[in-house]
Amino acid sequence: MRIVIVLVVFAGLLFSQPLPLSTPEKEGFSSERLARLHKEFQKLTAEGKKAGAIVLIARNGKIADWRSFGHRDIEAGLPMEKDTICRIWSMTKIVTSVAVLQLLEEGKLKLSDPVHMYIPELKDLKVYQSGTADNPVLVPAARPITIKHLLTHTSGLTYPWGDSAVPELYRRSKLFDVANLKEFAVKVGQLPLIAHPGDKYEYGINIDILGYLVQVVSDISFDQFVQKRILEPLKMKDTTFQLPAAKQSRLAKTYALKDGKLVPPPQVVDLTDRGVPYGGMGLYSTIGDYARFGQMLLNGGQLDGVRILSRKTVELMTANHLNHMSKPSIDSDGSDGFGLGGSVRIDLAKGARLGSVGTFGWSGAATTYFSMDPKEKTLALLFLQSMPFDSPTLDKFSTLFYQAIAD
Repeated sequence: MRIVIVLVVFAGLLFSQPLPLSTPEKEGFSSERLARLHKEFQKLTAEGKKAGAIVLIARNGKIADWRSFGHRDIEAGLPMEKDTICRIWSMTKIVTSVAVLQLLEEGKLKLSDPVHMYIPELKDLKVYQSGTADNPVLVPAARPITIKHLLTHTSGLTYPWGDSAVPELYRRSKLFDVANLKEFAVKVGQLPLIAHPGDKYEYGINIDILGYLVQVVSDISFDQFVQKRILEPLKMKDTTFQLPAAKQSRLAKTYALKDGKLVPPPQVVDLTDRGVPYGGMGLYSTIGDYARFGQMLLNGGQLDGVRILSRKTVELMTANHLNHMSKPSIDSDGSDGFGLGGSVRIDLAKGARLGSVGTFGWSGAATTYFSMDPKEKTLALLFLQSMPFDSPTLDKFSTLFYQAIAD
């Protein structure tokens, strides 16, 4: 009987691991150098600059390092744990992009299709040319928005932040104050674009529109499509658009640093709690779940015998799709282009950062980070719940991850 109990417990432990466990040295890392990374996040949390953090590093499909630091809830004294649930915000975008590419593989759409073929509300859009939010001068769009424009943030859609006229019109429309994705698309169709489709990379609400596109093309709700076609096959059991009550205690609070103290972030609208499954920002997840998703991509579209995408589709997804533009990058130094749903490193030297050409990934507003490096066969993930978005901490994490590679 004792042997049976031990076997059951052992099987449960194995099942709880998102990927097979290994050691740093077996996977080509230096434990001594990884200690630099651990020390950094121990310090940030101990000094009260961050509430908590989780790191997961995998290579060759195996976890080489997986640790948590600090607290998920300071007030309640609850620690950040390896399976703590976090809001991943814009890391949702890569998941939604995979859903679109699944429909591409089924022949149900083409990337060159005008999106108004599926969402008529987005036909005959106007582009802001000059003037104010009260009196804007608009001109007809030079071309229709395509599905590829949405996947690459080159549609002319933006976000409701900034001081210019178009973001102000977005704010006045109360864009996210809707009951469902169709209402969201209707509102978007009444707003001007910030640039002609295909002319400019402008990070915005593109992937939220793609969530509705998936719903229209598949004829099932977007969240159900993601659940049935991506989350369930990959056994991402803690990833969802609506967090069940039974899992609320595992959710990390989001904090901001103000006057030296960690407090709830001011003026942040939590869109993940409104019941609308936004494809650009709506998911909750754990670092282990997202590691399974990332490993699927790194494996060329499959994991544990389950194929989500073709290897050739992943190849297309992780290519730079801005190379036809006068500025084929998303940053000022020209180091990173953009694929279908995430950034891709195109020039190692220009970035002046450790890494590899071909590295693909994205991050989230609460300072979550995912990067996969096909050359090094690595995944690097960092989950904080810290606002505003902390790019320097993500850059330091990336450096500390890469410097630990020892083979």
